[in-house]
This record gives sequence, C-alpha cells and structure tokens, in this order.
Amino acid sequence: MRSKWMLCVVLGLASAAYAKDPKPYQTGKLLQMDSVKCGTSEKDAQSLTGEVLGTDSGNKKTQEVLCQEYVLQAERVIYRIRPRDEKHPVLLPVGEQAQFRLQKDKMLLRVEDLDSKEREYIVVSMTPRTDSTAADAAPPRLNHLQ
Repeated sequence: MRSKWMLCVVLGLASAAYAKDPKPYQTGKLLQMDSVKCGTSEKDAQSLTGEVLGTDSGNKKTQEVLCQEYVLQAERVIYRIRPRDEKHPVLLPVGEQAQFRLQKDKMLLRVEDLDSKEREYIVVSMTPRTDSTAADAAPPRLNHLQ
C-alpha cells in the first residue's frame, strides 16, 4: 500500500515538473482584409507534339496571383499579416476578436468564433498605434525647455 502511494506522489511531482506555463496570448481585432499582389502564375501553352517536334509556339499565359492580407489591431501595434499556407488559406471573420502570440518569425493566431484552431501567419508590417487610447496610456514626456 505504501509503495502505491509513493508511486502516485512521484508521478504527480514528475507531471508538475514537466508542466509548461500557459501560452501567453494577446488579443486584437481583425479590422479589414485586402487582396494584394503576391506574384504571378505562368502556364505554358505548348502541346506534346510541339515539344517533340521542337516548335516553339511562344504562348505563355501569365496571371496575377492575389493573396489575403489582414489588418490586426492589438493594444499598442497594428499588424499586417498574411496566411503562411498560400494554397489553402482560411477566410477570417473581419470585425471579430482574435487571440495571437508571436513565436520566432511567425504569428500564431486563433479566432474562437471560427474554430479555435491556431494558424500560422507571416507578419508583413508592424505600425505603432497613434489613436487617443494609446496616447492616453503613455505618460507625457517633458523636455528640458518646459
């Protein structure tokens, strides 16, 4: 009986030692979604016989590829982000709250109203907020002339 109790205590302490801190999420609001140019797609119009015979028809169809770019407004920063998975991007609901965290060179974002899955995004740009709520939070700085 005593050995079972000791085993439970050891397992409990081991699991507590391996427990990680909860992931620190920030919250923000998805303000808008834009379609931006992110490359071109080329299709060669050569047929099999044209390749075998060596005739060069020179027909290439180029098409502009558009990617989704979102504006995410956090407490102090406005982020412009793009989905990392360009082939199967998920359409995010604009005007909804999102939770995100930055990890190395990517942003991990989840929207609870959608499906609460974490998805990877690339941060295209970051701009500090200049609206009145962010300005009121910062203390005024006095220079030496005042």
